[in-house]
Amino acid sequence: MIGVGKIKQYSNVLDKPLSKGKQEVSLSAFAFLFSELVQYNQTQVDNIAELERRLEDAGYAVGARVLELLCHRDKGNRRETRLLGILSFVHSTVWKVLFGKVADSLEKGTEHEDEYMISEKELLVNRFISIPKDMGTFNCGAFVAGIVRGVLDGAGFPAVVTAHFVPVEGQHRPRTTILIKFAEEVLRREARLG
Repeated sequence: MIGVGKIKQYSNVLDKPLSKGKQEVSLSAFAFLFSELVQYNQTQVDNIAELERRLEDAGYAVGARVLELLCHRDKGNRRETRLLGILSFVHSTVWKVLFGKVADSLEKGTEHEDEYMISEKELLVNRFISIPKDMGTFNCGAFVAGIVRGVLDGAGFPAVVTAHFVPVEGQHRPRTTILIKFAEEVLRREARLG
């Protein structure tokens, strides 16, 4: 028959290939689960710095798993070996998988050679969180900073990663900047690779 494609019949449901399925998570489900994560950790700590550290630790575990998944799925188990390559991977591929779009910007620090910044105008984890006045500078972006640190550590680029609010003129909410400060060994390796 012309124009009729072959349809393979499977005798057993276990023989059917696994499809990738829908890759998205409901935004309301994510917001609910993330707020529960924040509330639970808030009851376990005494200060804001400890709460941010716990969120960063939770994000670190996510980042390590995201790196494994993306390297297996997209790169054929290959990993980045250069500094700009891994930063581009985080800025574009990781961000797109996690947040549905590429990060707003990736910049090199002007004051220090080992600092890079990923900026996001409205970071998803800060979008639905209202911070009480007594918590002042609390930034849920610490969770995303942990994800970035998990990806970088897993790829062999140890770094200190922190989240900061940066005020923007004319906007009610500040921009979130993920500051990445690489370890000295990373810079030495990069210089050696030239």
